Amino acid sequence: MIFYRQNLTDNQLLDLYKKILKPRLIEEKMLILIRQGKVSKWFSGIGQEAIAVGVTAILDESEYVLPMHRNLGVFTTRNIPLHRLFSQWQGKANGFTKGRDRSFHFGTQEYKIIGMISHLGPQLGIADGIALANKLQDNKKITAVFTGEGATSEGDFHEALNIAAVWKLPVMFIIENNGYGLSTPTNEQYACENLADKGIGYGMKSHIIDGNNILEVYNKLAKIKEEMQENPHPVLLEFKTFRMRGHEEASGTKYVPKELMDEWAIKDPVANYRNYLMESGVLTVEIDEQFHSEIKHEIDENLAIANAEPEIVPTYEGELEDVYKPYPYEEFITDSSTQNIRFIDAIRNGLNQSLQQHRNLIIMGQDIAEYGGAFKITDGFVEVFGRDRVRNTPICESAVISTAMGLSINGYKAIVEMQFADFVSTGFNPIVNLLAKSHYRWGEKADVVVRMPCGGGTQAGPFHSQTNEAWFTKTPGLKVVYPAFPYDAKGLLNTSINDPNPVLFFEHKLLYRSVYQDVPTDYYTIPLGKAALIKEGKKITIIAFGATVHWALETLDNNPDIEADLIDLRTLQPLDTETIFASVKKTGKVIIYQEDTLFGGIGSDISALIMEQCFEYLDGPVKRVASLESPIPFTKALEDQFLPKNRFEKELLDLLAY
Repeated sequence: MIFYRQNLTDNQLLDLYKKILKPRLIEEKMLILIRQGKVSKWFSGIGQEAIAVGVTAILDESEYVLPMHRNLGVFTTRNIPLHRLFSQWQGKANGFTKGRDRSFHFGTQEYKIIGMISHLGPQLGIADGIALANKLQDNKKITAVFTGEGATSEGDFHEALNIAAVWKLPVMFIIENNGYGLSTPTNEQYACENLADKGIGYGMKSHIIDGNNILEVYNKLAKIKEEMQENPHPVLLEFKTFRMRGHEEASGTKYVPKELMDEWAIKDPVANYRNYLMESGVLTVEIDEQFHSEIKHEIDENLAIANAEPEIVPTYEGELEDVYKPYPYEEFITDSSTQNIRFIDAIRNGLNQSLQQHRNLIIMGQDIAEYGGAFKITDGFVEVFGRDRVRNTPICESAVISTAMGLSINGYKAIVEMQFADFVSTGFNPIVNLLAKSHYRWGEKADVVVRMPCGGGTQAGPFHSQTNEAWFTKTPGLKVVYPAFPYDAKGLLNTSINDPNPVLFFEHKLLYRSVYQDVPTDYYTIPLGKAALIKEGKKITIIAFGATVHWALETLDNNPDIEADLIDLRTLQPLDTETIFASVKKTGKVIIYQEDTLFGGIGSDISALIMEQCFEYLDGPVKRVASLESPIPFTKALEDQFLPKNRFEKELLDLLAY
């Protein structure tokens, strides 16, 4: 291994040595603690320290870095107090996740580190969002994100690189090619000779770097960083290295040929760099012993602090309070004049005024810029707000949602428009595993609204007509809004954008141009979690949302003798159980009307809640009316049969007669 110091001073060389030595000594201690049963799980980065240390050393402390679970050197180079890391690994409250996640599955805004999630790929998209925020501010900062060679097969890897290339984002995409994805060798993971070659396909610069040579890592990256600051662009970096221990300690390395282990053992990044410094006279035995002594003392001292910390005592309140970021509702009331507008106009008006209200708000989606989106809601927005804030995206829902999370992390608000709610399936992972869990895991908000044009009745077929709210109402950490009227649509959308928690905002396509209402022309908000009582009666409670509210109104108009409470839920998560229970206790009968298919829909949970909380008030069974248990068809006759509209009246009359 050949080292070139270039212009580095002796002090800089020694500083890099101390930085690379520290994670090695911590790991050696952790391996002892694992055998003693004092640490439950460990993902070793022994043999790979030069990458984590070198990358972090060239970054400013204000620049974000997104590591993986073998990048202890990132955390130590950022000088996180060791007792907090030890508390994190022991699952104690002074860690970064309050015992809710393990190892390096956490982030910290204080140290500008955004930790991994086990699905790996989405953190690349997060880096895109952080870098986009930096580019919009023109602050010359870059973002570094780590991944392994195995994760380069994930779709999120390709989506994130494509977005970064198209938008010219200053991101260092760092591949630690360490030979194995758990037990799968690289020749079973990809067919190209070098992963760096993939950068060519995305039109970005790429480099292959010796990941075990700390000076090569540091010097090359320092130069690359300067180039990225002068002219923002992404770079793909493949670091050749090797994993000297198992995927995690329990898995071992029996699947690795001994000769391969021997070959890489002589390339140890710490030992080789130490030898170089010794031979060049920069490091002496005395200085080396001093470094070892200081670091070991720091480790022992901080372990004692962590060991003395009490175990977590769980409480229901403590867990539930952290699922969502607290949001004191901001009420905006207007006495402005009203205008009779369509549902789609109310959405457009809300977006327009929210963009004026929040200068840090970015809207992203397919064809939403000059074209104005599939439904023309953002038509003309580019002329007013510019392409920086109203952004066309490639067709890659997963990375776009992750990018929205990155924007949120770096001080922005983000709206992502799904062209159709059905397409959210390709972005499902970052919604339910990233956005939904971030605040609970490490206290980080996800200031993201995902707009969801949904619903049937337009003969659009199985891929463009679903109303899939139940995919999300069961996921703690998400909020789900589903208005039925223009007034509610505008006010609830404004609140959803204000709320720092992730919101799925459902907009029924059938209502876009068919429903009119008088709506204030100025900005206003409506609180989430408050249902609307549309009609009042004593005989039965009808619970509906979205298009079913209008279908229920039509049924009641055709049956004026039916005395019914009609509840428009408006928000499905949080759910207004107070209004529901009060109505059921008054009427004694309840029918739940949803457009989604029956089994597993939100109506099932509402029914269960009513049975548990209002059983003694019921004068009949809780009835659910929903669509057929099939995908939604295209032909009008089949779609009409699928939707519950033609069955509701009979079910309502039968329950009244019960």
